[in-house]
Amino acid sequence: MEFLDRLMDKISNNELSAFKCFASPAKFTQVGQGRFLAPQKELREVVRVNASHRSFGDLIEVGSRDEIDEPASANLCNRLLKLNPWRKGPYSLFGVHIDSEWQCQMKWARLKNHIQPLRSRRVLDVGSGNGYYGFRMLDEGADLVVGLEPHVPYLSQFWAIKLFIPEADNYVLPYRLEDIASKRYSFDTVFSMGVIYHRRSPLDHLLQLKKCLAPSGELVLETLFIEGSRGYCLTPDHKYARMNNVWFIPSIGTLEQWLKRCGYSNINIVDISTTNKLEQRKTEWMTYESLEDGIDERDNTRTIE
Repeated sequence: MEFLDRLMDKISNNELSAFKCFASPAKFTQVGQGRFLAPQKELREVVRVNASHRSFGDLIEVGSRDEIDEPASANLCNRLLKLNPWRKGPYSLFGVHIDSEWQCQMKWARLKNHIQPLRSRRVLDVGSGNGYYGFRMLDEGADLVVGLEPHVPYLSQFWAIKLFIPEADNYVLPYRLEDIASKRYSFDTVFSMGVIYHRRSPLDHLLQLKKCLAPSGELVLETLFIEGSRGYCLTPDHKYARMNNVWFIPSIGTLEQWLKRCGYSNINIVDISTTNKLEQRKTEWMTYESLEDGIDERDNTRTIE
């Protein structure tokens, strides 16, 4: 697997060398029997060239429409639709526009000017989904982005895209943070966006993230929060905005307290925003429940519960 050879070269003989065992082809394809790579073969039968054009701006563009003919474009669109739900994006693959559920460029715009510059940094993106933010990090000059994503559909989407840009140093691997946290690493920046409230033990999550950081590294943490005093935290009875995998939603003061207890310093809250239906919504590429289904239609400050 040539794409893994390139990753191995990037992490050999440096502070990330302990990660090599997770980048080995044998371990990589062992997870889920490598099912997430199946779409690569199908798509290569449709598009037989690598992309000559790429742009990692608000719209992740891989290839241009004039690189393939009309039948190939229609076939490509159908194959990509079968990889739904496309949660993160937007993408354009050889002119096929993938209108994802999340308009992720909006979150990135709120964030990018408040973090340490990513130029030449080695980045870990926990819960990376299909790798959208990893491509944005490369656009900011990151030397390497390693994503962790255990969910097979999102992995399949990433590796379908990666097929056409093998030289892009963004790699999404089929692991959870706890799978790799038995070792120590020295990533310059670690991202955990939209993950911590899905963890049964948020403090363990913070400690595992810290093990992945270089001593002078930066953690970029994004989460739901609830209004309340220091020490206050909501534990939903069953579901939160129709999500049954939300365990703890802290107040901002509680989140700061968690971070301090876990040994973090220089803690800054850089943005407080309310997600709206422009940023997250159903589309042809994600037809399941979305934000509008989880919010009380009579009061958009409350969840459906």
